[in-house]
Amino acid sequence: MITPNPGLQVLPNPLNVPKKEWILEIELNGKMKFEHLMNTIYQQFGICHKVLSANVEYVDGRSFGTVQLYINVTSGDFKKLEFYLEKNRLLSTTVEYICRKYT
Repeated sequence: MITPNPGLQVLPNPLNVPKKEWILEIELNGKMKFEHLMNTIYQQFGICHKVLSANVEYVDGRSFGTVQLYINVTSGDFKKLEFYLEKNRLLSTTVEYICRKYT
């Protein structure tokens, strides 16, 4: 279970940098545990996320499968997350999420 870090401080967006909504699909290939990845995204990068779907299997303590996350981040934070995923050899696909709002 992932618990929030009480020491994590969310900084205000002082420059009003626009955020975009993304759906991020990550392929787990046994190089990193699912729980560790979710903790890192939240605690290290400060990115709140919603798990849309997860198909994860554990073999010898290693995680395999895919997970889809909904995130709402600035482009700079997104680039940092992408770099982290590439550095750890986790394949990822992103789609910009656009929701129509009716009045």
